[in-house]
Amino acid sequence: MEEIWVNEDSKSWLLQLKEDIRGIQEDARGVAMSSSASSSVASSPSQSDGDEDAAACHEAGKPPQLEGTRRTHTGEKPYSCSRCGKTFTQSGSLATHLRTHTGERPHSCDVCGRAFNVAFNLIRHRRTHTGEKPYSCEECGKSFAQSGLLVSHRRSHTGEKPYSCDQCLQSFVNPGSLAKHKRKQHAGEKPYSCADCGKSFFESHTLANHRRTHTGEKPYSCDLCGKSFALSGTLIKHKLTHTGEKPYCCDQCGKSFRESGRLKVHQRMHTGEKPYGCDQCGKKFGHSQHLKDHLRTHTGEKPFSCDECDRKFNQPQHLKSHMRTHTGEKPFVCDQCEKRFAHSQQLKAHLRMHTGEKPHICDQCEKKFSHSQNLKDHMRTHTGEKPYICGECGKSFARSGTLKVHQKSHTAGEVCPDPPPKQQFQNSQLNLNSRCPELQNPR
Repeated sequence: MEEIWVNEDSKSWLLQLKEDIRGIQEDARGVAMSSSASSSVASSPSQSDGDEDAAACHEAGKPPQLEGTRRTHTGEKPYSCSRCGKTFTQSGSLATHLRTHTGERPHSCDVCGRAFNVAFNLIRHRRTHTGEKPYSCEECGKSFAQSGLLVSHRRSHTGEKPYSCDQCLQSFVNPGSLAKHKRKQHAGEKPYSCADCGKSFFESHTLANHRRTHTGEKPYSCDLCGKSFALSGTLIKHKLTHTGEKPYCCDQCGKSFRESGRLKVHQRMHTGEKPYGCDQCGKKFGHSQHLKDHLRTHTGEKPFSCDECDRKFNQPQHLKSHMRTHTGEKPFVCDQCEKRFAHSQQLKAHLRMHTGEKPHICDQCEKKFSHSQNLKDHMRTHTGEKPYICGECGKSFARSGTLKVHQKSHTAGEVCPDPPPKQQFQNSQLNLNSRCPELQNPR
């Protein structure tokens, strides 16, 4: 094992620790020999005690000759860690514990090289490569790689939640979930820190997953296409793309999803739940990513740049849509008239021309519109708002299209008279219609 010293004190301490381990092992051999010798002397005072311990061990179904087994009944813990003072019933348990201080991990996986301080953890880890799940639920047949996961799963059938929080009385199926809850909800503690970037985490396995972003390690490989992943869960989701399986189904509309998280988000469309709120303006969202995207409208951040024209966007999907203006790609096709569109929303709006649907209703006069923008434009006839201003003459307009038509009168060198507002609107609409036949019946 490579030794890296911070100072002489730590070096001396580790050398002493190694001496302690050797001493413990010698003591253990001595205890075993003395135990064997004493068992051969029938009249020895310890024989009576041994018989009582053996009887107790026999009742527990464990080999009576093991000294460590008897200590589980007496509570004796003669092996103590010189570093932290923790005590153990067996020397082997102490030797394993000492590796948490030394960092020694002698058991390595021959597939991905990951190392462990306990042999059993390596055996359990290997199942992530083999896919072996030897522990099956007798109720539903679901299989697990670890016995502890099966124990926790069984409680989903029984409803048992034996671990309760002493601060809020919320109950959990396993102690790990309770510890995680306390750290997150009450202590705010993140005890696991990344040595590379300093980021902290609530759970050790989350830190282990995070470290792969630094190492680039991707130990989970698809046996169908060879693609590798950093997380086992990502591999499981990926395999569904080969099978086409969508096991998570919405009980409201029947739509299916590959991931339970996507189903959960989808169901908020039915319930109207929006748990993510903006602390700047109070607007709420059904998805955490939508909130993150929205926050950029306050910060002005636009991290997604077009490599063709350097235009920047605050959301990746906006950049993706914009790129089609360069490529000319129009992937969305109308199944009624085969007209193509660059954006899905354009197709959706176009389809209303065929169906006659007008879902956008004015709450002032109940007039209906097929497009939300048409409703916004119409609302200005009630409010009198004219947000589009000509940079040449300062004239204001309720619609951006009307402003564009007006601006052409400047570029053509024409004199722009000031007609009455109603006539101005009608003329602008006429100009728009003559240039855009599709807009002759926008509503």
